[in-house]
Amino acid sequence: MARLNVNPTRMELSKLRKKLTSARRGHKLLKDKRDELMRQFMILIKEDRNLRQEVEEGIKAAGKYMAVAGSVMQREVLETALMLPKQEVELEVSEKNVMSVNIPVFKPKFRTDDMNDIYSYGMAFTSIDLDGAVSSLSEIFPKMIRLAEVEKACQLMADEIEKTRRRVNALEHIMIPDYEETIKYITMKLSENERSTTTSLMKVKDMVLKDKHKYN
Repeated sequence: MARLNVNPTRMELSKLRKKLTSARRGHKLLKDKRDELMRQFMILIKEDRNLRQEVEEGIKAAGKYMAVAGSVMQREVLETALMLPKQEVELEVSEKNVMSVNIPVFKPKFRTDDMNDIYSYGMAFTSIDLDGAVSSLSEIFPKMIRLAEVEKACQLMADEIEKTRRRVNALEHIMIPDYEETIKYITMKLSENERSTTTSLMKVKDMVLKDKHKYN
C-alpha cells in the first residue's frame, strides 16, 4: 500500500473519490466475471473428461478391430478397401461469446446422411472386423470434433480466468488500497490546513481586538 504522488487539494480529493468508486465497482464486476468463468470452466472440464474417455475407448475398440482385420485380410486388399472413401465431411467453424471469450464452434457437415456411405468397399472380400473398425471410428468422430472444441474452449477460458484474476488482485491489493491511503492523507492534510487557518484567523482577531482596546 503506497500513497499516490498528488497535491493535497480538494479537487484531487474529489477526483480520487470518484476513481475509488469506479475501482470498487470494477472490482465487483471482475470478481463476478471470474466466478462465472470458473463455473463455466468447471462444466467444460467435466465434459472434456467424459469425452476423452469415450474417444479413447472408441479408438481402442477400432484399433482392436483393425488389428484383427489386418491379420485375416491381405495387406493389398485392406489398403484398396480404404483407398477411396464414399463419405466426405466439411468442418464449419464459427464462434460464440461466453463472458467476453470468443469460443470456437465446430460443426461437421457430411456429404450425405446415408450411414452406409461410411463403408467405401463392398462386403464380399472384406472382413467383418474391418466393418467394426470403420463403424467404431464413425461413431466417435462427432465426439472427437466436440472434444477438440471443448479443449480449445478450456484453453481460452483458462487464459481469460488468469487475466481476470490478475486484474482483480491488482484492484484489490494495489489500486484500491492506494486510493484509500491517498484519500486519507489528503483528508488529514486538508483538516490540518483548516485548523491552521482557523488558528491564524483567531490570532488575527485577537490582535485586532487588542489594538482596538488600546486606542479606545
